[in-house]
Formats: sequence, structure tokens, C-alpha cells
Amino acid sequence: MKMIRIPILFMLLLALAAYVKVPEPFEGPTRKGNPDSTLIAIDNLIWQRPDSALACLLPYFDTCCAAEHDRHYAHLLLSELLYKNDYAQTNRAELQIAVVYFDSLMQVPELVEGPSKKQNAFLSARAHYINGVGYYEQDSIVQACREYLKALETMENYYKGKDLAGEKAKFTTYTYNRLGELFSAQFMMEPAILCCERSLYYCKIAPTSPFGVSNTLLQLGKQYDKLGEIEKASDYYEQAKEALPIQQGLLYRDIIAQKAFCDYRLRIKRDESLNSLKHILTQATSESEEMVRFMAIGDIFFEEGLYDSALVYLEPIFELDENQIHKVAAANYLRIIYDSLCCEEKSDECMRYLANQKKSEGQNKALVSQLEGMFQTYQNLKQEKQAETARRKAIEKTVSIVIPIAMALALVIIVLAKLRSWRLLDQQQAMADKTLEEHKKKHEKERESLLKGIKQREEQMEALKKALVQQKDDIESRRVDFLKEPICAKINDNIRKINITAREGSKQNVKLNDEDATALKDAVLNHYPDFESVLLSKNPTMSKDDLQLCQLYLLGLDERQIAVLQCKTYSAIKKRAKTLKNLMGIDKNLSDYILNH
Repeated sequence: MKMIRIPILFMLLLALAAYVKVPEPFEGPTRKGNPDSTLIAIDNLIWQRPDSALACLLPYFDTCCAAEHDRHYAHLLLSELLYKNDYAQTNRAELQIAVVYFDSLMQVPELVEGPSKKQNAFLSARAHYINGVGYYEQDSIVQACREYLKALETMENYYKGKDLAGEKAKFTTYTYNRLGELFSAQFMMEPAILCCERSLYYCKIAPTSPFGVSNTLLQLGKQYDKLGEIEKASDYYEQAKEALPIQQGLLYRDIIAQKAFCDYRLRIKRDESLNSLKHILTQATSESEEMVRFMAIGDIFFEEGLYDSALVYLEPIFELDENQIHKVAAANYLRIIYDSLCCEEKSDECMRYLANQKKSEGQNKALVSQLEGMFQTYQNLKQEKQAETARRKAIEKTVSIVIPIAMALALVIIVLAKLRSWRLLDQQQAMADKTLEEHKKKHEKERESLLKGIKQREEQMEALKKALVQQKDDIESRRVDFLKEPICAKINDNIRKINITAREGSKQNVKLNDEDATALKDAVLNHYPDFESVLLSKNPTMSKDDLQLCQLYLLGLDERQIAVLQCKTYSAIKKRAKTLKNLMGIDKNLSDYILNH
């Protein structure tokens, strides 16, 4: 028995030795991993004075660049400095070769795991970032997005915790900012918000400038503004204002203007909001800034029905502004104003411009779809890596607990072996074997029972899945049949033939008359017999107009279209829908509830 204990102890000691790894000697990378000291000095200068760094770098190309690593490093620095100093990239071909080179370094284990790991990962990420900038300037949006995501993936793979600080945190902030701007320009607000939030996180670790945090908060507010969440947007604008180190400059004026426009839409200090926007306009220092202020003021005058005043601000935007989003909004407003003033020629000009803009919508939708797919793939991979890291840490923690316990048990066994007789130990061994066998049999039975339960649940889930698919097919079939009803087709055809703006009034020629309303009600009850009874069970006080509102939602119409059909204002329909939602006690908006129940 004593001879058995000695090998056991020896094996445990081997296990402990395997756990406590002794690092192998590392001789260090070759010249490839040790850049020229001049380049390192210039790289350090980039983050403080890019103009001075460019002046120091240019003579370097006349005297050196013999080593492959230094040559690619120098071209990466040159491309970054040209961008930071607002010059066109003149070495795109060399930069793209450098991207491949730095990526190849990340495939060499000794360079990834050795002292040069952080240096090479950072250079690889920077190469992808600046390559993405070049693609973006050439309007290659998808390629730019792919490069930015690759830069983020590299940074977040190779830098953890305290490593992502200083210049690396600033770089990560810049990358998220670029990606957020790209998504925002395509009206992909949710991905843009995620990027702005991550940018804000890293900017607080290492501010890119005294205005970095404030600017990111402003961008977050703009995304919520686009989503129509005005109160949340206003809150971010207020935070951006508080984060500013000085109350002046273009960023300050942008924040004040956005906040004032939010206050107007929230019906807070409406007169003060307009006066604030006019005051900010007088401080504009460029034509592009003037156009932004014109858009906000023109919007307010249009909303107030002061068309003559609105024309003063909207016409310059349509004629001079290069911002297509502003021009489209101005054209929509001007078309309505010109119609009211019987200026057919000018109204037709606006209509032609809007028609031309719609031609590119298909391309934009395809682009947005591709970008959303890329970003979702990046998010999924990131979550998988985070889960894998958590699992690895859990295993390491378990091992760190188990091995000391195993060592302690080994010592106890040795002590017991010396204190007790061989016979007693043999009896204990026999009893332990018997207990182990009993536990093993019990475990097998529990395992068989568990597997049986899992199989039963899988069968139940499969049956439930088939039932849900069948139910979905039935719902889709019923909705298709409903939409084929003559009255449904008639309403849809009439309302979709007209162009409805966000604040347009009623159109009598498509108003829902009593005959059509009755036919629509009959069509609903024919295909959805419990439609009214279910709604009334949630809110017995629903009026005939309320029921008709729900019937029009069932057709798939939005609030603007319903407002036109019922000869009401958009805001009245929106407000009534919100009231009904609260009275019925539902979480989602009324339209989604009607279409999904």
C-alpha cells in the first residue's frame, strides 16, 4: 500500500509542475520587430503635433527605408499624417501593401506572443483604419466599414483591460467615431448609437481632445433625435453642454442649436427657442453652418404656418446647400408652400428634384443591408469571444482551486498511511471502492433519466415549433385574403398614390366615406370575427372612430396615411394611438399590437 502512495504523490507533483508554467526563453524578434528609433520618435510626436511629425518624416524617405519593416512602417505613418494634416493620400498603393505586411506579422506566433505583440497588433489595426479612411474618401462605403471593423477586432482581440489606455484608447475612440459617422450617414441609428457609446467609453479613459467627450455626447443626441426620441436627445445635448470646457466655438453653437430645436418640438420655451436659433445664426462663421441654422429656423416657421418667413430660410438651402438631406427636407416643405401660393413652376422643380432623389433609394437600401450584416457579424464574433474568455477564466479558477486541494489530500493520505495499519487501510479501500461503485451506478441511473428527460423536451419543442410554423402560415394566409378584399385594395391603392409629408393636412379626395368605412368593417369581421370583441375587452370605452383607427392599422397603414383618410392631423392620430395604447395596457405601440394579434 505504501508503494502505491508514492507514485500517487509523484503524479500530483507533476500535475502541479504542469500547472505552474515556466516561460520558455525568448530571443526576441529580428530587425522586423524593432523599428528605427527615428520612426518611433515620429510616431510618438503624431499624437501631439501631427504637423511637426509630417515635417520630420518627409526627409526620412530620402535617407532610409532600407529595412522592409521600416519601409512599411514609414508609409503607414505618412498616410496617417497626410490624413491628420488634411492632405490627400498620395501613397495609397504603398499603404495597401503595408496592410498585408502587418497582417502577415500577426500570423507568426513568436511575433504575436513575444515582446513585439502589442507593437505589431497596434500597427496592424492602424493600417486597417487608415486604409478604411482612404476607401471612405473614394465613396467605397462597404470596404471602409470592413476596414474599420477589422481595426476594432484587432484592438479588442489583443488588448485587454489596462492595455487599452492612452494612445490605444484614443485610437479606438477615433475608430468607433468613424464607424458611427458612417452608420449615421446611412440612417442606421441603432448601430451608430452602439458605436457612439463605445467611443464615449474609451474617450473617457483617454480624451482625444478637451472637446472629445462633449462631441460624442452631441453625436449620441443626434442619433436619438433621428429616431424621434426627442426627450432622450435633449438630455444628451444638455450633457454635451455641461462637458464643454468653454462656452464658445462651433461645437458649442451646434449643441445650443440642437437643444433649442428639441425644446421647440417638446413645446418648451418655444419663443425662446426660436430667438436662440436666430442668435446662433448671427455667430455662424461659414456658409455650411448658416445652412444648418437656416434648416432649423425654416422648419419652425413652416410648422407655425408662417410660409413667407419659412421661404426666406428654405429657398437658400434648396438652391445652395450641398447637404442632400437638408435639400430633400427643404424641397418637401417648399413644394407645399409653392402649392399654397399657386407657384406651379417652382413646385414642379421641387417635385422633379425629389423624384430624382428617390431613384437612388434601392441602392441605399442594398448598401444599408450589407452594412447591417457586416456589423451584426462583428457583434456576434465579439460576443462569442467574450463568452470563450469567460469560460477559460472559469476553468483556470477551477484548476487553481482543485490542485491545492489535491495536494492537501495527498499529504493527508500519506499521513494516514503511516498512522494506520495495512489491514485497516485495505478495509477502507474496499469500502471506498464499494461506495464509489454505488455512486457510479446511481450516477448512471441519473444520467439515463436526464437523457430521457432531454429527449422528451426536444420532442415537445419540435412539436411546438411545428405548431408555431403552422399558426404563422395560417395568420399570413388570413392576412393575404383580407388584403385581397376589394375595399382593402381600394383604400391601399388610393392612399399610396399620393405623397404624404410629415406634417401635411387632410386630402378630401381620399377621405374614407361612410360606405367605404362600413365595407372595411365588414371585411375585418369577415376575416377577423373576434377583432372588435378582443379590443373592447381591453377597453370597453372605445368609440367607433377608435375601432376604425384599429381597422386602418390592420391594413398596414401608418399615422400619416390614417390622418389623411380620417381628415385629421398627424399629431391627433399619434396622440389618440398613444392614449388607446395606455388604456388597453399594452407595452408595444398600437400599430404593432394590431398587426401581431
